[in-house]
Amino acid sequence: MSFLKILGIGGEEDSQAAEGTATVRKIVAELETMHPDKARYVAAFAYILGRVAHADLDISEVETRKMEEVIRRLGHLPEEQAILVVQIAKSQNRLFGHTENFLVTREFVQVSTPEQRQELLDCLFAVSAADESITSAEEAQIRQIASELGFSHRQFVEARKVYSQHREVLKSLHKPSS
Repeated sequence: MSFLKILGIGGEEDSQAAEGTATVRKIVAELETMHPDKARYVAAFAYILGRVAHADLDISEVETRKMEEVIRRLGHLPEEQAILVVQIAKSQNRLFGHTENFLVTREFVQVSTPEQRQELLDCLFAVSAADESITSAEEAQIRQIASELGFSHRQFVEARKVYSQHREVLKSLHKPSS
């Protein structure tokens, strides 16, 4: 038996897709008071936000607060529950990010509407820009997620426009030469 299978990550894709990923299930367990479909949606949403926040290998306090605000607002959760969801999502992302990223995003696509996917894309930029800096790593991660969500490059660029002043790649172009 493989190490990934022991962790509940490996296995047949059909059964995994049906049951959802271990990450989403763990967060869902913390949201038992919610309808299961809504809890799966919030869990996947939080995880994907964490994916972007962790893209530069540092989840700042301001990014964490922005994630909590977004989850509290969109999930209609009390503050304590939103904090817990975000902390679990961040931890799971640090531990299993590379193996579960695509799986969680694929699950989000299955449980969301096109409007909700657009809202997620906007929130990814908001979390990334929370510290007034969108690094190249964060932008690349958002682009990857946008692709996994089914957005065209043009749609990605449209969503990114709102946050252009925070893009590090553009800030470096405007710095005076030494």
